[in-house]
Order: sequence, then structure tokens, then C-alpha cells
Amino acid sequence: MPVSYLVAIDQGTTSSRCFVFDSEGRIVAFDQREHRQIFPRPGWVEHDPEEIWRSVQSVVDSALAKAGNPTIAAVGITNQRETTMIWDAETGAPIGNAIVWQDTRTAPMLAEYGDIDTFRAQTGLPLATYFSAPKLRWLLDNHKPTGRVFAGTMDSWLIYKLTGRHVTDVTNASRTMLMNLSTLDWDASLLQAFGLERDILPAIVPSIGPIAEIIDGPLRGVPLAGVLGDQQAALVGQACFEPGEAKCTYGTGAFLLLNTGERPITSHKGLVTTVGYQQENQNAIYALEGSVAVAGALVQWLRDNLGIIRTAPEVNDLAGSVPDNGGCYIVPAFSGLFAPYWRPDARGVVCGLTGFVTKAHLARAALEATAWQVHDVMQAMLEEAGTHIAALNVDGGMTASDLLLQIQADLLDVPVVRPTITETTVLGAAYAAGLATGVWPNTGALREHWQAGHCFNPEMSEEHRARERTRWRAALDRSLDWQAPASQR
Repeated sequence: MPVSYLVAIDQGTTSSRCFVFDSEGRIVAFDQREHRQIFPRPGWVEHDPEEIWRSVQSVVDSALAKAGNPTIAAVGITNQRETTMIWDAETGAPIGNAIVWQDTRTAPMLAEYGDIDTFRAQTGLPLATYFSAPKLRWLLDNHKPTGRVFAGTMDSWLIYKLTGRHVTDVTNASRTMLMNLSTLDWDASLLQAFGLERDILPAIVPSIGPIAEIIDGPLRGVPLAGVLGDQQAALVGQACFEPGEAKCTYGTGAFLLLNTGERPITSHKGLVTTVGYQQENQNAIYALEGSVAVAGALVQWLRDNLGIIRTAPEVNDLAGSVPDNGGCYIVPAFSGLFAPYWRPDARGVVCGLTGFVTKAHLARAALEATAWQVHDVMQAMLEEAGTHIAALNVDGGMTASDLLLQIQADLLDVPVVRPTITETTVLGAAYAAGLATGVWPNTGALREHWQAGHCFNPEMSEEHRARERTRWRAALDRSLDWQAPASQR
């Protein structure tokens, strides 16, 4: 049987990447190119869409060349979510820069639309600067385009440039605050609330299925057959296809997704309800999502601000040189706490310091801080979903730390599994494209290709875990009420 090859394009927040996979799910070649982060004002973050398109063209050309220019069966895309832009529908020229997901310029607008839960029932999302709808309203109000306009997230821009079609998938659409989670279509009442016209938005299609053929370049004639937002792509790349299966990506922050099956669960504990993925002609699969703001960023803080390590990987050995945290706990609420606490008034604290504590104890406390935050998000997820998990699949840069993953298994009291291929985001895009085009017949075949690299089993007693949980909660309490409300400043 001839080998099939798949291309996965990963358009991320700081770089664009292209991977070539074979039909065994193995990486054949890849290339990466960074792009600029543009900061016009405090709190504003922008990207140049044309620069991003050039970077994608460059990494595709390079990755294909490194792979020996094989015949490609299909292409998948995964992308930074919520980043929003507009472009001229006739010429294809961008109108201004894209507003990136971290950007907070729309904060003053939000009160116009209601409180945090105004749109949650329809969209599964809190009203926040994070999502696309307020960004799009800002772009239209401030650029005031006169001709016909297209609007979309970064996946839409790449699909338009690659195929000429104005399309998005359900996972990216579910992050705009404009799609109804039940109908999987743009919601007329949401469009009216934000003063938007439906015809500027892309058509919504399943994540896994034929979209269009690529019209130019080295991939000309190849079907684009998979599109997923980055965290949903990691869910697919981790083969979390059944309700109750979960993944966590540990990067600068940490992102947990729990598959909840064919029913969306509205959160009352500060989580986000989102579409996990959808195959063509099948019902959508939903997920609960929770975000930890500071994970790997705490290790960077130890390195750059305190200077107790020279490189990020050193934290594992330093933390492992002591048997415990020495009574020290860190809550890294550098700009408040995200899910499930949602306390913008919180600030970072280090608790339990004595003369016994060394930099090694601080390093261990930093790893434990990430694991405790993930534990708290997971507990909220399981309570809302009314389920349990058999294991947590993990990926991302921090999973190079065996100690972190052992701590995580101990605190969750379930196995933590690191796969052989930790590039799960691009693997998910490749899985989607291959599933849509028959390279793999079904999700069962993808499970067979997914391989566990190492399993970390819990070793901590329940008594020890309960004692540590009590101390972590005490540290959390001490991080609160540091930032006064705006009315009191």
C-alpha cells in the first residue's frame, strides 16, 4: 500500500509552521518562521496579515522541499483562535492589522452589551475582550471601510488566500461570540446585538471534511480537508474522541479541554463551552475548556526575574533536588486568576517562607503551582460534566519535565500520559485532513496511530494529598483582594 503524505499548517500567535506527516502519523519534515508582534499602545496587540501569509507560504515551500516534494493527499490547518481581521472582498487586501486574541482595547465597549453572562446561553462564552465579536465591531468602527468587506479569524484568512473561499470551521466560529452553539450557525440576535451584517462573515463548515482545492503554489490541486482552532486540534491530536476524555496543553499558560460528547454543557463555574470538533455529516462534539493564565510563564519568571535558573529546562533538575516544597507555596496571579476562580483582584504571592527554604524549594513550588491550578480547573470540569477521567493526556513545552507530570498525576490521582509525538496541535490538523480524505478510515484507526510515550501513575497517599490541598487553598486565599476595584483607586 503506497504511503500517503499530509500537510499540516499551524498559524500560531508568534510563528507559522508547516509539518509533513506520513500515513503512520510520523513527522517527515517541518519548518517554522516567526512573525512580528505589534504593540501600538498599552494593551493593544496586532499582527500584519500579509506578513503572516508570506510566512505561511515560506514554511510550506521549505517543509515540502525538506520532505522531497512528495505527493500530498490533503492539507489541514490549525490556528491561533479569536484573532480577528477584515479585508476587501474585491481585492483581497487586508484593511488594517489583525487584532490578536490577547488584545484588550475593547474593554470599554463591553458594558454596552450587558454583563459577563449576557450571551453565555447562546454561545457558551462570557462577555470578554478575548473573543472576536467586540474586536470585529472595533475594526469596522475605526477603519470605516466603504466597499464590500469580508471578516474572519486567522483560519478564514488562510483559507481565503489558499482557496479563494470565505469559510471558517465550527471550532473557530464557536470562539467568535456570534455562533449559536445549538444551531452551529451565525445567530441573528447576536449579529443584531453587535450591529453586524451576516454577509461579511464566512460560511461555517465542519472541522473534518472537504472544503476546497488549493488554487496556487506547490499545493495546487490538493484538497483542504481539515480546519481546527489550536486547542481543539490538540484534543483531536490526543485522540480524545470519547466523552470524559481530556487533554491539557502546558505552554506559557495551560489549556484544558474535556470532551462532553454531543451535548454542550453550560458552565456555572467559570469555564467556557466550545465545539471540540465536527466531522462532515455527523453531530458536533462539544467540550468544556478552562484556561490557566500562568504556567510556563512562572518558570520564565524564575529565570528572567529571579535568576535562579539559567534555562527553563533546569527547573526540573533543581526542583527534583529536594523531596518536597519545604512548606513554600507560590500562587502566580501576576494579573489575576483565570478559571475556575476568575479573580482579577488577585496578585501573586509566595507563602510559607522560612529560613529553610532554598531556590530548589521555590523551583518545586513553581511546578506545583501549575499542577494545582490544572487540578482546580479539572475538578470544576468534572463536577459540571458529572463524569470522571481515566487519565489526562498532556502536551506542550512544559511536559518535558517528568517531575511536573508526576506531581500532576499525584494531585489529580489519575494517570498522566505524555504521547510519543508531543506536537499534538499539528498532528490534530493532519488527523482531520487524513480522516476526511480516507487516509484513515475512522477515529478508531487514529487511536491505533496515537501512541503513549510515558505514563505517570499517582503515588501520593490521599492523606498527603488532602494536606497539600488545604495548604494550597490557604495560599490562594492570601492572593485575593490585592487589587482594589477601579471605583476605589
